[in-house]
Amino acid sequence: MFLPDYHIHSLCSFDGTASLTDLARTAVEAGLSELCLTDHCDLLNTQGKPDLSFCWAPVEEQLALARPLFEGKLTIRMGVELGAAWEFPDFCRELVSHPGLDFVLGSVHSLSLADGGTDFYYVNYTSDADCYFVLDRYFSCMERLADMDCYDVLAHIIYPLRYMNRRDGQHASLEQYEDQLRAIFQTVISKDKGIEMNTCRGETVEDWRWVLTLYRDCGGELVTLGSDAHLVPDVGKGIPEAAALLKSLGFPCVARYIKRTPELIPL
Repeated sequence: MFLPDYHIHSLCSFDGTASLTDLARTAVEAGLSELCLTDHCDLLNTQGKPDLSFCWAPVEEQLALARPLFEGKLTIRMGVELGAAWEFPDFCRELVSHPGLDFVLGSVHSLSLADGGTDFYYVNYTSDADCYFVLDRYFSCMERLADMDCYDVLAHIIYPLRYMNRRDGQHASLEQYEDQLRAIFQTVISKDKGIEMNTCRGETVEDWRWVLTLYRDCGGELVTLGSDAHLVPDVGKGIPEAAALLKSLGFPCVARYIKRTPELIPL
């Protein structure tokens, strides 16, 4: 079975410490077919301030070191996780013009610059009101992102729930955003873009059932799989289970990307 992990972070990310070589070694041991390095390019930093300092050179160095070591064992793609792209569209157009780039995850990790730019990780979710304040603004930002061309796949659509529901005991739900999500998915589909099923290191596979069913109902077909690994042991976690869930929900294929062009591979 084709098992890709299209969301991993190396030491080139501010919150990563592992070399791509070590991540790739674990991917081979886990039976993965393909790996895509998607280090962070967050245009708002963790303090909510603009940050346009991203440089491709460290990513290129990691790829140059790892690819020869795994030739014939593991395909390694060049990607990036681009956060807050709607804030700096000109910068993003230049960034994604890199000739070696295979894949761009479009992410919303924080409130918009106009709302203070706070990273969702640092919000104090003490009530339902706190959760839905963030979710309202989260999906507003996602609407803006979905209408852009600098991404290939919308990353981890259920992302804020990992902090709301697991750290502070809240029980927020996305179901009241169904109409907004349908509109986002219709935009994504009309632009030949896709969505990511992010396992959060194997912790959130079943949490995706409702969102994936909605996306499928809207006519969506392009889905990538990602573990969101920041540590070596987390590479590939939940990927086989995610592939099985996709198939059970009527998705016959999983997507991979080559030079930002999707290819559907049967599950």
